[in-house]
Amino acid sequence: MHSVKQAFDLTGRVAVITGGAGLLGVKHAEAVAEMGGCPVLLDIDEAAARERAAEIAATFGVRALGLAVDITAPEAVEDAARRIEAEFGPVSILINNAANNPKMEDAGKNGPTWSRLENFPLDVWNADISVGLTGAFLCSRVFGAAMAERGAGVILNVASDLGVIAPDQRLYRVDGAPEHAQPVKPVTYSVVKTGLVGLTRYLATYWAGRGVRANAISPGGVFNGQDEAFVARLANLIPMGRMARKDEYKAAIVFLVSDASSYMTGVNVVIDGGRTCW
Repeated sequence: MHSVKQAFDLTGRVAVITGGAGLLGVKHAEAVAEMGGCPVLLDIDEAAARERAAEIAATFGVRALGLAVDITAPEAVEDAARRIEAEFGPVSILINNAANNPKMEDAGKNGPTWSRLENFPLDVWNADISVGLTGAFLCSRVFGAAMAERGAGVILNVASDLGVIAPDQRLYRVDGAPEHAQPVKPVTYSVVKTGLVGLTRYLATYWAGRGVRANAISPGGVFNGQDEAFVARLANLIPMGRMARKDEYKAAIVFLVSDASSYMTGVNVVIDGGRTCW
């Protein structure tokens, strides 16, 4: 029987984080490292992945690795798995965090109406699904199957509050623009995040008898210097009256990938300041 402190301990456990060099990916990796785990940051940006891994290793005194991996390519994921096991040992934690997430403030770069469903480009749809869903499937297949063979492991899918509720498109409106030209949150974001919750339930039941747990976390929006008017509009939809801080999900990540959640699988943990209550 573990003490509470022991239940949260990740000492020596190898954790793969996809999209590991991104805003939240780095925070997930820091959370693992702070509890003694060894984070492996997979990202399409090799330089950023290596830099963030080096910073985490120096800060927390753990082994960390940054790898350039295209998670939409089966061979690349399999090659990464072989390299990680050779250098670090078996992977016991997988955090599927990678996603394409076009920033709404950049919508005009692709034309003022590109994000609207009527005009949404098929190539953008395919790219978003490929990274956010296919990538999670491939990583789960490769790393999860190895966990099942060993009889232990945890998969955590990073979904979103927009996998629970629809986007409130009023948040993105531009004053004075005609209705057909108003930017919106892209359809792929909702589809990917909802799909990740479905993937979580599938994995949780598929490998339940082989020691592999799978859960999802659905964070709310994180403040990262967004437009003041947008932040005010969004805060008005959240009972706590604010967006999340970048570090505010770290403890939940540790809970969900550690033995502290040992009797928990197939669950989507919503952490959104209360937004989905309204």
